[in-house]
Amino acid sequence: MAAKFLTRKWAITAIVVSGVVAVILIPLIFINSYLTPKLSEKLKSTVLKSSGGLYRINFNRADLHVLRGKVTLYDVTLIPDTAIYHQLERRGAAPAELYELKVKQLLITGAHPFKLYFHKQLDIGQITLDEPQLSVSKYGNGPPDTVKKPDSTLYQKISKSLKFIHVGSINLNNIHLTYKDCTGVKPEVLALKEMNLKAIDLLIDSATQADNTRSLFCRDIVTDLYHFKWATADGLYKFGVKSIHFSALNSRLSIYGIEMKPVAATIFFAYAKKKWDRYTLHLNSVVLNNFDFQSFRKKQELNIAHLVIEKGLFEVYDNPNGGPKKTERIVTYPNWVLRNLKARLNVDTLDVSHIDVIYKAQNKKSTEAGAVLFGNTTGRFLHITNKQEVIKQHGKSTVKLSTYLMGKGKMDLAFAFNLSGNYDYNYSGHLGPIDLPAGNSVVMPLGLVKFVSGDVKSLDFNIHSTKKTSTGKVSLLYNNMKVTLLRHDPQKGYTKKPLISLIANLIVLKSNNPDDPGATARRADVAYVRPPEVSFFGSIWATLFSGIKSCAGLGTAQKQASDAATTEKEQAKGMKKAERKAKREEKKIKRQQRQDEKKNE
Repeated sequence: MAAKFLTRKWAITAIVVSGVVAVILIPLIFINSYLTPKLSEKLKSTVLKSSGGLYRINFNRADLHVLRGKVTLYDVTLIPDTAIYHQLERRGAAPAELYELKVKQLLITGAHPFKLYFHKQLDIGQITLDEPQLSVSKYGNGPPDTVKKPDSTLYQKISKSLKFIHVGSINLNNIHLTYKDCTGVKPEVLALKEMNLKAIDLLIDSATQADNTRSLFCRDIVTDLYHFKWATADGLYKFGVKSIHFSALNSRLSIYGIEMKPVAATIFFAYAKKKWDRYTLHLNSVVLNNFDFQSFRKKQELNIAHLVIEKGLFEVYDNPNGGPKKTERIVTYPNWVLRNLKARLNVDTLDVSHIDVIYKAQNKKSTEAGAVLFGNTTGRFLHITNKQEVIKQHGKSTVKLSTYLMGKGKMDLAFAFNLSGNYDYNYSGHLGPIDLPAGNSVVMPLGLVKFVSGDVKSLDFNIHSTKKTSTGKVSLLYNNMKVTLLRHDPQKGYTKKPLISLIANLIVLKSNNPDDPGATARRADVAYVRPPEVSFFGSIWATLFSGIKSCAGLGTAQKQASDAATTEKEQAKGMKKAERKAKREEKKIKRQQRQDEKKNE
């Protein structure tokens, strides 16, 4: 009897449970089929309203699972309405960029459809898009600041349909991005792969519409890009980046493994002829702190509070073909480059550390190249800018560097570049003790001279340069200098000039400076006129080298008293004399240029 009672009890319980489940499942199945089209319509209308009719979203099918809070959209497309864009363009209110998105599957989890349907609250846990194809087309800089801003905000546009929109995270994995810049004569296209993007805590409500701590209504936007490579159209350079990481919350952009590799020097200069110098660059890391992402996105402005560059190599190979006489290579001046950048730039502070800088040049007589190494360079740059409002406050960009000449002698350098009015710049420096033979890799190919012995005690210089002339003072103190003069044959290499070397060591060159302990040291007042085809680095090298030769007894050396005995009047007189000489040389060069042009005609 008891067994029958239990059996009957469980049967009744099963029937009741089955009935309850049926009562729940049948409405849920109905809700799934009923809410899916409703949600689809709501999503489409929300995108349309929030974009002011500029964008439409479409998809072939949507699956809704109410209990799991899961929605899957298939074959999703986000397409701009070009007719609406042209209307905005005519009013001067068109955005700078247009976006187009295609993705086979868009997965939404942690959704609350009842909140949306009954309370007008779009609350979603996560949205995931795998391998989306995103196209960005840039047509301008967006509406100018003078254009009247829309009367309604994004929230106000959607407030009649929704109380708020909240998404915990939006994940775009393995994005295929095509960026087309249509602002120039010809569109420039850049394709990116291996790119991930994550938007965290997107919230659009009455409060966040004026929240400046958010980027595009998100608490943070994190972007990662891997193995980015491209080449210039002429094939002379290949660029590569190992990885890029950006966080909008931290306003930090970190770039790792930057490479700029030119083709072989013979091929490069054969193609470039007399146009460009050859540059090589490798940087381990570049970190942009307090990077203004919004101004870069909207106006392509680079505003950076603190830029940090660590470990790397920067090489400049001076074009051995020189430049045509009509070509003005002032374009290699840093302050010229800054002023003529298309993009507006402002870097308040740039710190570099552990960078090897190489200046390489080729002697036309020897056909050999020599390189000056500034090893393990560390320093700080201030006020790197072309923004007029910043230039009014800071008229000069200053640089202080500490480096090791040829990797051995410690050298301190200081530069100041005029950012307004002209292209003047000043530089000064001090080199500590170094043995002269350490410079043979430079002076042998470039000067056909070999240092047999010698020790530099110090090298000091202070130079003022304009776009045409360089004047200043050079002081080189050294002991026991002996040289061998060389000739160069492409087949035999370097060979000595014994007799001339002997004469140079005995009569022309001075073995010591000062000649005797306690004597007045030789100093040089230098005056160099830069031929138009000589670059920025070439001008610095030629100016200093002329002063070094004078201090060594080659050329004219101005004998002066010690710093304590030299009056300001004598210094000014020497500078004026050097400047007059520079102007005479400049006029002579111009006369020669005019004569050459007449001959060519």
